[in-house]
Amino acid sequence: MADKPKPRPRQLSVYLYIPNIIGYIRILLNCYAFAQCFSSKKLFAVLYFLSFVCDALDGWCARKFNQASTFGAVLDMVTDRISTACLLVILSQVYRPSLVFLSLLALDIASHWLQMYSTFLAGKATHKDVRDSSSWLFKLYYGNRMFMGYCCVACEVLYIALFLIARNQTENLIDVMMTTLKQGSPLSFLVALSLFGCSIKQIINVIQMKTAADACVLYDTEKKQKP
Repeated sequence: MADKPKPRPRQLSVYLYIPNIIGYIRILLNCYAFAQCFSSKKLFAVLYFLSFVCDALDGWCARKFNQASTFGAVLDMVTDRISTACLLVILSQVYRPSLVFLSLLALDIASHWLQMYSTFLAGKATHKDVRDSSSWLFKLYYGNRMFMGYCCVACEVLYIALFLIARNQTENLIDVMMTTLKQGSPLSFLVALSLFGCSIKQIINVIQMKTAADACVLYDTEKKQKP
């Protein structure tokens, strides 16, 4: 008697995981936020930051309900990268020199894409597995949730603050930053704190890109050495 074929796993159930549903909500929030960004800056800031908060919530739900998935991890990262990229593009149209924000966009996408690709090549379960890295800062970033959270929040808060304080579409970035920091107001402190965390995040992005590139080269080298 022929063996009965094994039932195929239900794909729909993964799409309906609670953290993935939160991911879909994030996408909707971002779409509406960017649609309103120039007509209502405050509404944009609230919706964008709410989407960012949901980023932490979906991770908590994935661990709480044991609903971690590869699809969810990719959805989460793609949503993060696209939302940040869109905000950086908007800032590049508001501030001069625009190359600053376009360079940050390129670095952000390149470092995370390489990190994800090298993770799959190495057969790791998550891109946050950096135990074999030689960089203490890189390992601290992915090994300490508080530190990683500070760096990520600092970047988003700085970008949002820059967008909110811009008065026109021909602002000089250095002039706005210096004027804001010299005010000695709570906003000045927030911008300074965010600028420090954002700077660390960009350093980590460079380290991440170099580390991931080295992993890809190592994979090629080992593959050629096999008989």
